[in-house]
Amino acid sequence: QIQLVESGGGLVQAGGSLRLSCAASGRTFSSSAMGWFRQAPGKERESVAALSWSGANTYYADSVKGRFTISRDNAKNTVYLQMNSLKPEDTAVYYCAAAKTINLNGPRARDFGSWGQGTQVTVSP
Repeated sequence: QIQLVESGGGLVQAGGSLRLSCAASGRTFSSSAMGWFRQAPGKERESVAALSWSGANTYYADSVKGRFTISRDNAKNTVYLQMNSLKPEDTAVYYCAAAKTINLNGPRARDFGSWGQGTQVTVSP
């Protein structure tokens, strides 16, 4: 099983940027699909972005397309989420997750077997 630790969250004004990192431990990281999810208070966890083990194929939720970029560095066992043009509605706890295989047309939380503890992102108006 992969252990995941997120970092990079914080408070930012609308229009600003943040870069989340997810450090993974475990020999299977480079062969795992990775995803970022978020959960706002009172709402269900939703998929934000995901990418294949090679990084060649990606998925983005419509709400973040053109603003967020997911990437990975398999040499560093790290996956990133670059978030630009942040909006107050992006406020949530962001989770990193790993899976053996996923459907990049619509990643589902239940397909991911390893999860990080989450990092808070707060966007002020």
